[in-house]
Order: sequence, then structure tokens, then C-alpha cells
Amino acid sequence: MTVQPSAEPESKAGGQVYRLVGVMDQLRAPDGCPWDGEQDHASLIQYLLEEAYEVADAIETSDRAALREELGDVLLQVVFHAAIAKAAAEPFDLDDIASDVADKLIRRHPHVFTDDAAPHLTAEQSYARWDRIKAREKARTSVLDGIPNTQGALARTQKVIGRAKRGGFDIHALTGPLLTPSQEAGGSQADEVRDGIGGKLLAAIVEAEDLGIEAEGALRATMRRLESAIRTEEGRPEPPGRESTPQSPGQAPARGNHTTRR
Repeated sequence: MTVQPSAEPESKAGGQVYRLVGVMDQLRAPDGCPWDGEQDHASLIQYLLEEAYEVADAIETSDRAALREELGDVLLQVVFHAAIAKAAAEPFDLDDIASDVADKLIRRHPHVFTDDAAPHLTAEQSYARWDRIKAREKARTSVLDGIPNTQGALARTQKVIGRAKRGGFDIHALTGPLLTPSQEAGGSQADEVRDGIGGKLLAAIVEAEDLGIEAEGALRATMRRLESAIRTEEGRPEPPGRESTPQSPGQAPARGNHTTRR
């Protein structure tokens, strides 16, 4: 027997969500905002990514007020895309999106919503089952199918490693040969250096996955400490006898690696 989720949500936020939909519809109307009206899915990609990163920053810095605001901005992006999709040749709207994702959650949690599954799965077993159901639904032939090529290299690497491990692969045997610089004939010294750095990064991400640590989150935390140290140094007075030389906007730093252009 299938167990249906409650029809009455605990939250009463639905009315405000549809108020937001109405505001967006008005903004995109012919007599609305020209900028909102001319946007399409592609033009909004940068904003969706930015808002997702700002949510992550609010969470990692424990800023509850910012988290509420940034989650709202992510919701705005979903509503914006839904409004654009509603006017497309093959239209769908926010209701369709919510219906699809609710159905997906029910299908991929049979141990919660049906009585044909073991009721006492661990979190790891539940995650693995989700992957199996998803692969079957999408007719995937590889554990790597569906990992976006546009995802950042650090996060994508950990995603590949995690998928492979859950698929039963010995990730240490697979990555071992990649952790040392390639000795291919004709390879330059620069190639060897690049491969060596790549191997070190890969080893660090494999270790993070083994320990259950999100590599990007760990690096962001370390970067916040570095940024704090830089800001502290910026606030210190110059040592006696040392004069600071202003740089023009396009001038490279006087020392250090010149590969960073921003």
C-alpha cells in the first residue's frame, strides 16, 4: 500500500510564494520592467550561480539574516525561470516544477512512501538506493552520467570520486597512477609540473572524500582565514624605511606569481 504525503503542508508559505509569482508576472508584462522582460534562461545563469554561492557563504558564516535573504534570491531565480518557461513553445510553470520534484522525492524514497522496502535503511544505504533508482529512471549506463561538465573542477572531481566509490570502484587503485607526473615521451618540463600539481590536488580530494569532508567547503574555510590575514596585514602601518608604491589598475604585482589577472 502506498503511503501518501499529507495534503496540508505544515508551512503556510504557499500564499506568499504565489504572491511572488504574481509580482514576477507583472514585472515581465508588456507594461512592466524592460530589463526583466528581456531576460531568458541563458542570461540568468550567472545570477543563479552567484545566488547559490551567496547561500553557501551565509551558511558557512552562520549568518541567519543573510541566509534568509539569499534563499529568497535563489527562490526568485526559480520563479524567474518558471515565468520565462511559461511563455515558451513547450510551456511549464512553477506548479509543474513543484509537482515534478514532489513526485521524484516520493519515487526515490520508497522506504518512506511505500511498504515494499526495508524500513530501517541507514543514511548511506538510502543515498545508494537513490542513485540506483535515479540511474534506472534515466537509463544511465555509467556512474558518471549526469555530472555537469560546467561544474567547478574541485567539486566535479569530488563528485566523480564519490560516484565511482558508490558504484563499487576501487578509487585508490584508479587514481594511484595519476598521482605522479607523467613520463610520456616528448612531454615538456611544464607538462610534468602541471601533472604533478594535478596529482597533488587529486590526492587531496580523494582524502577529503575518504574522510567525508566537502573539499570545496574546506578550501573556502581556509580561504576565509587567508583573506582575514590579508586584511589584517593591510591594516598594519608600513615598517620604517619602506614606502608603498601605488600601482595602476593594469600593473602587475611587483613580486609573486603573475598568472593571476584579477
